[in-house]
Amino acid sequence: MGTTSIREVAERAGVSVGTVSNVLNRPDAVAPATRERVRRAIDDLGFVRNESARHLRAGRSRTLGLVVLDVTNPFFTDVARGVEDAANEAGLAVILCNSDERRDKEQAYLDLLEEQRVQGVLITPVDVDGDRLTRLRRRGVPVVLLDRHAGEGDYCSVAVDDVLGGELAAAHLRDLGHERIAYVSGPMSLAQCADRYRGAIAGGELEILAGTALNVASGRDAGERLLGLRNPPTAVFCANDLLALGVLQVMVARGLSVPGDISIVGYDDIEFAAAAAVPLSSVRQPRHLLGRTAAELLVAEAAAAEPGHIHRQVRFSPELVVRASSGPPKATL
Repeated sequence: MGTTSIREVAERAGVSVGTVSNVLNRPDAVAPATRERVRRAIDDLGFVRNESARHLRAGRSRTLGLVVLDVTNPFFTDVARGVEDAANEAGLAVILCNSDERRDKEQAYLDLLEEQRVQGVLITPVDVDGDRLTRLRRRGVPVVLLDRHAGEGDYCSVAVDDVLGGELAAAHLRDLGHERIAYVSGPMSLAQCADRYRGAIAGGELEILAGTALNVASGRDAGERLLGLRNPPTAVFCANDLLALGVLQVMVARGLSVPGDISIVGYDDIEFAAAAAVPLSSVRQPRHLLGRTAAELLVAEAAAAEPGHIHRQVRFSPELVVRASSGPPKATL
């Protein structure tokens, strides 16, 4: 069975194609009796309007693009929920894309989103200095950086002060009496990892163990590497909670006490942090609020007439949440 056309609806209802179009787009402009006749024809024939064609004529769709580093990370799941809530309130849908922290995959998704004529793009970029985002904006597609700060003011952005977050985590461990502290990170090319390190090292030296990803497997690898050090640290600050959970798994599997033998602090305060075998101390980010605020900025920018739009950089402050995984180091004789 073929797709019903708008012309067939018009023939069934005994009206013009223009009248059917008005019922679909400006129903108040059509007399109630005629409007009801057209709607009955639509129901009888099972007509579904071609949104793609309508978007092509209008120049943009009723969708936003959201590109994140890792959709399996609960941090981004919560952020995406905030984006979706704000988008739905604006009558928009969200296309979620996962870059896997890969530049090539990120660029492919940006190409796709531009082809889909999205109203704008929210992105946690792998490389904020790449020219792909600049080209998007030149072509009239608004871009808002999410979980990234736009230092030059060229974009709207929503982020958390990760330098402060790193300071909070490291200061907590030093206040407990730890002197040998390791920083377990993902790729230091990612702004979050670099900023959290910058904050943590402000109070003293750190042993850096940088991995290839921000996930549990990379955390387990770092945990094994930590135990292989000649003089292992007494505390670990991890760039996110997934890394911290991986480190925690290794310590528990090796029979070490957390925090008796080693203290662990994560970052993000995802739901799993409080539910871990040893509840995890973590630096909390307002994940849902990050997503909602970014989506609201994007909707506002898409509706604004350039060049009158003024880019806003919103930065939230993180909060340290202390749980059972961090405590004083063992006393030495």
